[in-house]
Amino acid sequence: MRAKKLSAKKILQVIQDTLEDAKAKDVVMLDVSKISDFTDCMVVASGTSNRHVTSVADKVVDKLRELGLRPIGMEGMKTGDWALVDFGDVVVHVMREQIRDFYNLEKLWSDAKGLEIKKPKAPRKKAKSAKKGTAVTKKNG
Repeated sequence: MRAKKLSAKKILQVIQDTLEDAKAKDVVMLDVSKISDFTDCMVVASGTSNRHVTSVADKVVDKLRELGLRPIGMEGMKTGDWALVDFGDVVVHVMREQIRDFYNLEKLWSDAKGLEIKKPKAPRKKAKSAKKGTAVTKKNG
């Protein structure tokens, strides 16, 4: 399959959706375009275990490959403490929570001037409506 040209915005949306589907925790997007010459955006997410970290990173790679985008580089997939997937305009870091707390990438990069940190918006959940003709009663006691 020939690589398609995807916008950074589209790549970020696919990554966000994939991380959400893979149950990644505490997803943060760092706009580093004004302070970095190697990437425009970093996505940082946590996994609950080594296996979860590698699984999440694999799912991001697989989803973007379906769209014709292959990573420039990948690191940490064997140990699963910290998986890094480089897509050029976007670099994805998936880490175990303890590793993320130790390295604290958000703080490291936020010390640089002009950084914008974005937490992706949570998807809206549809409200469940009561069926017509049913009544809800509250029991006391």
